[in-house]
Amino acid sequence: MRFKSLTGLKRREPREIMLAALPEDIAITRFALDKAFKINELVRKSFKDSFEWYGFTLAARDRPETIIDIGLPVNEENILEYASLVPEKIAAFQEELPPDLVINGWIHSHGSMDLRKFSAVDEANQRTVLDYVTTKLRQPVAKREIVIDDLVCLVEGRYQETDLAKGSVSLITDRPVQEAVLLETIIGGFCYAIVVGDGGWHHQEIHYKKRSILSGHAAIRSRAAELRYVESERRLSEDDVRLLRAEVLEKIRPVPYKPDVIERM
Repeated sequence: MRFKSLTGLKRREPREIMLAALPEDIAITRFALDKAFKINELVRKSFKDSFEWYGFTLAARDRPETIIDIGLPVNEENILEYASLVPEKIAAFQEELPPDLVINGWIHSHGSMDLRKFSAVDEANQRTVLDYVTTKLRQPVAKREIVIDDLVCLVEGRYQETDLAKGSVSLITDRPVQEAVLLETIIGGFCYAIVVGDGGWHHQEIHYKKRSILSGHAAIRSRAAELRYVESERRLSEDDVRLLRAEVLEKIRPVPYKPDVIERM
């Protein structure tokens, strides 16, 4: 067989059927974002300097794509340019939440720094959060065809052991089959990442993780995303601020400057 061009030799793309869409922007209530910046303010006022801190973005379990609150765990250590996130603390914090709330990402501060993006240290923290969140929020997102170049269809009770040596994959059925299409489920999940600064700026990304059930192929990607504000009746009240101030004093733990950490950023 002759081909007029090399395009005739291209392997066809496997069929993929979408089952569910993962978010492309970050839905957040004004209450949640106001709370994040209020934590920044309280950290500065409480400790007389702009220390970094981290927290978790929270969502209703039945609407995991929308951030409705910010959870502040005990920070292991906070310095001027770095906030440490310990993996074991994520599961512990989730266990303390009401059953109807779930962690869907994380948020942290760069304080007074003008680094309006994620650092290398942030990326390491992000991988930890992504692994945890996607195990809780994963769902079937697609069916993808497994292309088999040399499929051999056999019938139960009608083949010899030598027949199993043929082809790259053997499909044994209870009746004769001339052709078969295999579709594997792709499980996917997402995780939000937001960084804020004292000047009122914010930067955010969505991280995705997908895994094919049969082939085991895994893919991780991320993209910058816009914040989309969602209407909510809840507003940051004086009582909220008073409770938040107590949380900051209890959970933020400033430590001395660490030059070795800064060099890794």
